[in-house]
Amino acid sequence: MRLDPHSYADTDHPRTRSIDFALAVDFKSRQLSGEILLHFHAPGSGPLYLDTRDLRIDSVATLQGAPLRHALAAPEPILGARLRIDLPSGTSGVRIHYATSPRATALQWLEPSQTAGGLQPFLFSQAQPIHARSLFPLQDTPRNRITVGSARFTVPARLRTLMAAAAKGRETQGDLAVDAFEMPQPIPPYLLAFAVGDLTPRQLSARCAVWAERALADAAAEEFAQVEDMLVCAEELFGPYDWDRYDILVMPPSFPYGGMENPRLTFVTPSVLAGDKSLVNVIAHELAHAWTGNLVSNATANDFWLNEGFTVYAERRILEALDGVEAAELHAAIGLHDLRVALERFKDRPQLTRLRTELSGIDPDEAYSTVPYEKGYLLLRKLELTAGRAAWDDFLRAYLENFRFQSITTQEFLDFLEARLPGLAARARALEFIDKPGLPPDAPIPRSPRLTQLRRGEAEPQNPTELLAWLHSAQLDAARLRELDARYGLSTRRSLELRHTFVLLQLRAGVPEGIEGARRVALETGRMKYLRPVFTELARRDRDAAARIYEEAKGGYHNIARAVVEGLLKTASSQG
Repeated sequence: MRLDPHSYADTDHPRTRSIDFALAVDFKSRQLSGEILLHFHAPGSGPLYLDTRDLRIDSVATLQGAPLRHALAAPEPILGARLRIDLPSGTSGVRIHYATSPRATALQWLEPSQTAGGLQPFLFSQAQPIHARSLFPLQDTPRNRITVGSARFTVPARLRTLMAAAAKGRETQGDLAVDAFEMPQPIPPYLLAFAVGDLTPRQLSARCAVWAERALADAAAEEFAQVEDMLVCAEELFGPYDWDRYDILVMPPSFPYGGMENPRLTFVTPSVLAGDKSLVNVIAHELAHAWTGNLVSNATANDFWLNEGFTVYAERRILEALDGVEAAELHAAIGLHDLRVALERFKDRPQLTRLRTELSGIDPDEAYSTVPYEKGYLLLRKLELTAGRAAWDDFLRAYLENFRFQSITTQEFLDFLEARLPGLAARARALEFIDKPGLPPDAPIPRSPRLTQLRRGEAEPQNPTELLAWLHSAQLDAARLRELDARYGLSTRRSLELRHTFVLLQLRAGVPEGIEGARRVALETGRMKYLRPVFTELARRDRDAAARIYEEAKGGYHNIARAVVEGLLKTASSQG
């Protein structure tokens, strides 16, 4: 029986306990090549199914080197190709020599011209949700957490490898260098992450640093100066930090997400470098994942809200502790707006607006939205309000301790909730959030006196967060948008969050300048949070312009983002 609808891994087969790998990074061929060793929890025999996508398998052997019979099946569209290995009795692990494809969905290879420095190439990985199989032949499901005993990357000596793991040294060998790492804590495969580039650090505290290309390093250090304060606050709320270091890597603009919570090394989009620290809530979110997502993970994509709903809740608790209730409620109001947009997007597929989903046969990237984030947050907020904060905080700490370094299902969460706080789920009507589409009518509504004043015109926005929250709630015509642009400089703001929001308002109001504004956004970032709505609005109003802008910009997009935008444009074209 399969462990996960998005993996070939079988419950009757040996499970991988740890991996070792050594890979050479070849920028010319855009390939990784080398070997991986899979060590099992216990010796086994019979068939072993591994997940792969576009991998070239050169040989398979026991850990001692005895060849093993194996076969690579024809690929399936979502799952990739199943690698079957026949294990003789008592096999404790396997050794696989292989190479990735230049088309590996987890990798993006950037030319020097696509980087901030403009002189050296850059490579980064993005394995969530099911792209680790394009990097390694393994059981690519979060149900199967693994440690990394040894990871070695051979790279040009002028470049440096960073991995979401503990650094174990660097050996230089002429024009090449070998960067070594280990990950002693068990992680889901989607958290295997690395980057190679001309990178330099800025120390933020004894256990925190920011890494970036040299041109961005000082600005990043200034923007993220508060990280240690966030980490201390999170420990006070959720318990000890179990990952030793918390470093941040500022990615190239093509990175498709706001951030990725890789343990020890958060990847973050450069679009958060707004110059005014107005978007550091992204860091609060990724830091919170150290507890909600990395420490306790969802077992499959069907339970994704257990990662993201909990993390949005934890993020806003951190913001509340550092900046006050009003700041947290403003962010919640912005989140509610984004949730309503997502619910409208899936109005023809309401099953994807449940928290407990059934994604068998559906690509998790296709189902990705803010629903598990914001609807999940509202469920947890409802549980907190119903239980009382003190009781809820006791539960939250017990939950994190009980499932520490485990991957769980929604039902396991519900069973633990019932055992610790009997009757709470029923009183909060939790199953209406979990198993029904849309948003329950009694879902908590963020209460912000400041936002109410802004909406009524009784106050002027005093900071970027207030301005953003107000813009989300406003209905503005072309004349009013031009007036606001003259007053606040929205079309030229450094903050991509504000500029993107303003461009959407322009497009919806039919302001001609909106198309050029959308083009600038599309060329500046590969973050899907911005690309999806921008290309959706463009395609509704001017499909030719949308297609033209995409052709101009797509060279700077990750494979994941390309697939999303091309799907939007295809849908718009088919609708005539």
